[in-house]
Amino acid sequence: MSGSDSRNINEVENYDALLRANLQRVFNERDAQKRIAAVHELFAGTPTMYEPAGIVTGRAAISEVAGALLDQFGADFAFVPEGPAVGHHGLGYLRWHAGPSAGPVVVSGVDVAEIKAGKIVRLWVLLDAPQG
Repeated sequence: MSGSDSRNINEVENYDALLRANLQRVFNERDAQKRIAAVHELFAGTPTMYEPAGIVTGRAAISEVAGALLDQFGADFAFVPEGPAVGHHGLGYLRWHAGPSAGPVVVSGVDVAEIKAGKIVRLWVLLDAPQG
């Protein structure tokens, strides 16, 4: 580490734990109260989420978007991480796929997050091109 880097090696963000928690506790959580509590724990005060269809700002709005996705796709729909999340210097990503538990995969992509002080500040949801 250079002398200008004030971070201790033990303070490095746990990208995998944070991004997996976001997928499981926010985007797979059907209980609105549990979901908003998780958003408050995992996201910074005024986070921004960038989706293909638009930009969402604020914890409540992010929780609402996650709930609407789950409502749209049904009770058996879930996001599943693919491998560990990786990152450094405040930027991490986690690859995932989603669909009904009995298959097939409906959508896949990657979450890319800017992380500061252990919280998600900005989240980009990047969808893979449709197959077929």
